[in-house]
Amino acid sequence: MSVPALNGEQSLNRYLTEIKKYPILTQEQEYMLAKRYEEHEDTEAAAQLVTSHLRLVAKIAMGYRGYGLPVSDLISEGNVGLMQGVKKFEADRGFRLATYAMWWIKASIQEFILRSWSLVKMGTTAAQKKLFFNLRRMKKNLDAYEDGDLHPDDVKQIATDLGVPEQEVVNMNRRMMRGGDGSLNVPMRNGEEGSGEWLDWLTDDRPLQDQTVEEAQELDVRREMMAEAMGDLNEREQHILTERRLTENPQTLEELSKVYDVSRERIRQIEVRAFEKLQKAMKNLAETRYTALPAA
Repeated sequence: MSVPALNGEQSLNRYLTEIKKYPILTQEQEYMLAKRYEEHEDTEAAAQLVTSHLRLVAKIAMGYRGYGLPVSDLISEGNVGLMQGVKKFEADRGFRLATYAMWWIKASIQEFILRSWSLVKMGTTAAQKKLFFNLRRMKKNLDAYEDGDLHPDDVKQIATDLGVPEQEVVNMNRRMMRGGDGSLNVPMRNGEEGSGEWLDWLTDDRPLQDQTVEEAQELDVRREMMAEAMGDLNEREQHILTERRLTENPQTLEELSKVYDVSRERIRQIEVRAFEKLQKAMKNLAETRYTALPAA
C-alpha cells in the first residue's frame, strides 16, 4: 500500500496540496471499500480508504508540532497508524473509519514522540503519557510560564485534572524543561579524581518488562472495546461525544449547536445520553470478555 511521498519539511507544502486531491468518501462508499478489503483482501480498496483519510492524519499531526520534531515525520508515523486502523476496521460495526482510525493515528504519533524526544523513556503508563502530552497546554491555561518549578497550586491543579500524583507533575515538568538527555559519563564532581560518574549511581526504577507488556496489552484491549462500543451510537452521537470528550481541544456547546442548528442544551443532552450509552456498551463488552475467559 503506497501513499504520496513525503521527503522532509521542504516537500511538506507540496504533500499537503497533493493529498487534498483525494476525494472524501461517503459512508456508503467507505462501507463498500471496507467490505471489499475485509472479505477479499483488495489492496486497491484499502489504498482508497487510506488516501481518503490522509488529511485527517495531517490535521492530527499538526497538533503535535510543539515537541520539536519534524512535522513530516509526525505525518509519516500517523500514516502508519492509519494503515493499521484500516487493516483492523470492521465496517459492520456501524461507525465511520475516521472515528476508529483516529485512535490508531494518535497512538502511533505519540509513541514516536516518546521514542524520539528522549533516549530515556518518558512514561510507561497511560497516566504518564497523558501527563506528557497535556502538560504544556495546561501550563498555558494556568499562565504558568515560570522557567523553574511550578507553583504548588498549579502542580495541585494539574495533578487533580489529570489524575496523577503531584510529584509526577513536578518530575515531568523538570524533565521537559531540560528538553534533552545529559551524558551519564559526566563526573559527579568536576575536576575531582575518583569522584565517579553519574552512571555509577544509576538505578532502574522502571516497571518490570512483563508489567509494561501487560499494561500495553490492556491499553490495546480498551482501545478496541472503545471503538466497538462507539458502534452503539448513531453518527451524530459519535461526532458530538468525540468533539466534546475525546479530543485534545474539545468544541464548546455553542460551536456544536451551530453545526446541528439546535440549542446548546440539546447538544448537552445528546452528549450525556451518548456517554451513558457508551458506558453501558463498554460495561457489557467487559463483562462478555471476562466471562468468556477460561478458568485458571
